[in-house]
Amino acid sequence: MERPELSITVQRAPDEVTYFLAGEIDVLTVAKLSAMVNEEIVDPPSRIVLDMAGVTFCDSQGLGTLVVLSRKAQHARSLLALTNVGDFLLRVLDITGLRSALMITA
Repeated sequence: MERPELSITVQRAPDEVTYFLAGEIDVLTVAKLSAMVNEEIVDPPSRIVLDMAGVTFCDSQGLGTLVVLSRKAQHARSLLALTNVGDFLLRVLDITGLRSALMITA
């Protein structure tokens, strides 16, 4: 069985950091995403953006991680926002009731 991959590219601006995600956010890849965002939260920018355009799959572990990272960013007085969220993920967020727990921008 092939191991799912998640590639993350980072773009920094004065008050914003954007992570461009491509691949799967699941039990095997969330540690990588968490580590990168947690590092950012130590000295947080105003906004942390997760660009989800390249995300092809997100399991329950991935959903939970997104919510936890959002809350950690809030506690650090930063805003974590998801952008370019695919229809499949929006549907999952609606079904699970987690859409309201995350900041989703167009």
